[in-house]
Amino acid sequence: MVSPLLAKAASQGREIVNVTPERAGWTHVGFRALRLKTGETEIVETGSRELCVVVLTGTVEVSVDSQTYNHLGTRSSVFDEISPAAVFVPSGKTVVVRAERDSEVAFCTAPAGEKNHPVKVIDPASMRRSVRGKGTNTRYICDILPHDDPTADHLLVVEVVTPASHSSSYPPHKHDVEQPPVETLLEETYYHRLNPPQGFAFQRVYTYDRSIDEACAVENHDVVMVPRGYHPVTAPHGYDLYYLNVMAGPNRFWVFKNDPDHEWMLK
Repeated sequence: MVSPLLAKAASQGREIVNVTPERAGWTHVGFRALRLKTGETEIVETGSRELCVVVLTGTVEVSVDSQTYNHLGTRSSVFDEISPAAVFVPSGKTVVVRAERDSEVAFCTAPAGEKNHPVKVIDPASMRRSVRGKGTNTRYICDILPHDDPTADHLLVVEVVTPASHSSSYPPHKHDVEQPPVETLLEETYYHRLNPPQGFAFQRVYTYDRSIDEACAVENHDVVMVPRGYHPVTAPHGYDLYYLNVMAGPNRFWVFKNDPDHEWMLK
């Protein structure tokens, strides 16, 4: 039986996966991933939401109103040690994405605020890259749209690569209570990719009282929805794991709380 928190991907075809707020049963995060063949286009109306287009692989052209941005994206794989191209688009815009070569594109959305941010092409060279953890808890981070970047009102977007046999989002942490500066409430999606692609990984989503306790076996392109609770990930031997995180909540501030049962390992 498939967990209600797991959105299985389509192995073929244009639309890989689509998680709407309605499907997830929450308020803020929307996530969609598409395969676009050379010359194909996708038109998106942002409406009342803000959007971050992330070029996972391939190269695309993005047009917003009368402005066109060409040659966005250089990666052949999400596991390339290169930051992705990305474009932030505010509410009330028409966005046309055209693939200049075969591409995989993510559309990350959240409700827009009142600041009326401008369209922004996010330079891959400006994205903060870092290493987190140690030993078999080491993983590699690329901040596309972090909470200290004033580009957006609610949207946070980050990439993580977890080497084979390593853990990630670990020790288990949560961000489901709006109580800054101790913790903030952020819904979250994990878009998983595996290398080699026939691999799998495991993600557990659980609350301390176990009112939620779901263990998800994720395959290439699957999405795990995290409405609340702790959400660690493990990559088995032989398979590197990539995931794209999208987070959003009532405020754009990421503060998490570790599971007290497992926090000892940080000390």
